[in-house]
Amino acid sequence: MAMLENILAGIGWTPLVRLNRVVEPDSAEVLVKCEYLNPGGSIKDRMALYIIEKAEKEGKLRPGGTIVENTSGNTGMGVALVAAVKGYKAVFTIPDKMSMEKINMLKAFGAEVIITPTDVPGDSPDHYVQVAKRIARETPGSFYLNQYHNEANIDAHEATTGPEIWEQTQGRMDAFVAGVGTGGTISGVARFLKKQENPPRIVGVDPLGSVHYHYFYTGTLPTAYVYKVEGIGDDIKCQAFDTTVVDEMRQVDDRESFLMARRLVREEGLFVGGSSGSNVHIAVQVARELGPGKRVVTVLPDSGSRYISKFLSDSWMKDHGFLEPDRHLGRVEDVIAGKDGEVITAQPSATVGELIALMRDHGVSQIPIVDERGAPQGIVHEIDVLRAMERGQIHAQTPAGEVMHDIGGLVYPKARVEELFGIFEKDQVAIVVDASRVVAVISHIDLIEYLSRKNGERA
Repeated sequence: MAMLENILAGIGWTPLVRLNRVVEPDSAEVLVKCEYLNPGGSIKDRMALYIIEKAEKEGKLRPGGTIVENTSGNTGMGVALVAAVKGYKAVFTIPDKMSMEKINMLKAFGAEVIITPTDVPGDSPDHYVQVAKRIARETPGSFYLNQYHNEANIDAHEATTGPEIWEQTQGRMDAFVAGVGTGGTISGVARFLKKQENPPRIVGVDPLGSVHYHYFYTGTLPTAYVYKVEGIGDDIKCQAFDTTVVDEMRQVDDRESFLMARRLVREEGLFVGGSSGSNVHIAVQVARELGPGKRVVTVLPDSGSRYISKFLSDSWMKDHGFLEPDRHLGRVEDVIAGKDGEVITAQPSATVGELIALMRDHGVSQIPIVDERGAPQGIVHEIDVLRAMERGQIHAQTPAGEVMHDIGGLVYPKARVEELFGIFEKDQVAIVVDASRVVAVISHIDLIEYLSRKNGERA
C-alpha cells in the first residue's frame, strides 16, 4: 500500500466480507462492508470529510473556524478526526443515552462535548439538535454541519460508498440493506444503485421506537419512544432520508440488534456496534427469503470499541434482560395468523356511504384508506363518521379522503406483540404493513383472543 499524505486519505475502500456462521442454511449469500475499519471507526468518516471539504470550497468554513454538530457519537468522531487534521475547533451536542466510550473519544480529539437529555421532543430547546443550532448561531465563525438535513450527506455516499460496493460486487447483488439514522447512507447508496442496470432491492432498517418506519409508509410522524441501540433511527424527520429510492422498511428491536452484534464479534470475528447487529439481523432475514444463488449486501457502520461497557458487557446485557430466555408474547404475525378473513380497506375516492356499508357488512369499526398499490394513506373510524355527520360536515357522497386522518399506530409483522400495547394507548387499532401494503388491522379484541389462546396452550 502506498504512503498516505495524512490519515484522511485512509477513509473509504473498506473491505467487503462474506458472512458464514450467522447466515442460516439454504439462504442467499450475505456480504458486509466493514465501515468500522475507517480511520475514525465508522461510516460517518465519509460524510464528515465530504461535507467539511465542500464547506471549505464554498467559503462557509474558514481557517480557525468552529464546526458545530449534533451527533450520536459516530459523526462526531469523524468530524473530530477531520477537525484535528485540518486545525478546526469542534463542539458537539450528544444525547445522554450514548456510551461513555463515545463521549471520551470525542474529548480525546480535543472537542467540546455537551450532554443533552434523550427523552425530550424533537422541537424542545433541550433536544440535542436544537442545542447545536443555538450554539452555532451564537458562535462567530462557526459552521453547522447539519447532518440530518444536509443534501451533501446523501451526496457523500452516492459518490463513494455506492460505487465501491458496485465495483466490489461486480454489479451482482439482489438486495441492499442499511439502517436509517440520518438516512444519508441508504439514500446515497440507493441513488447510485438505482442508476445501474438491474439494481437491487433497497431495504431500510429502523429500530422500534424510531419514526422512520412509520413516516416511510404514511408520510406522518408518530410519537417516538426511547430505544437502546445507538447510531440508527431517530425521533425527527430527516431531510437526508430520501424515501423515493427505498423499496421497503423493516423494523428490528434492541434484543435482536444486540444479540446479532454479539454473534458477529464471537462467530465472525467482526468487532462491531449494535447498529451492525440491526442491519445484519434484517439482512439474514432477507437472505432467508431470497434463498440460494442470491446475494444480499449490508454495511457494518461502526466499531464495537464504543460499546465495551454496554451490549458487549455480559452484566449490562443481564441487567437489561437481553440475556434472558426469549419469553416475549410472540410476534405481530402470530396475532394475524389467528384472524379470519381479509383486511377491509378503501381508496380515498370511496364515499362515506360506501365506508358505512363496508363497516356494516364486515362488522368492523374502522377502515384503512390505501392507494392503488395498497399502501396506507390514512384511516377512518366509525366515531369520526358519526361526529362529522352530527355536525353536518359530511354526507353520504363525501369522499373518504376528506374524512380520514393520520394513522396513529403502524407496525411491522415481525414486531413484538408488546409493541401493540403502546399503540393501543394512543389509537384504537394497529395497522400492520408489510412490503408497503396494509396486510391486517389488529384491534383490542384480536389481541385479547390471541393472548387467551396462548395462555390456554401454556395451561
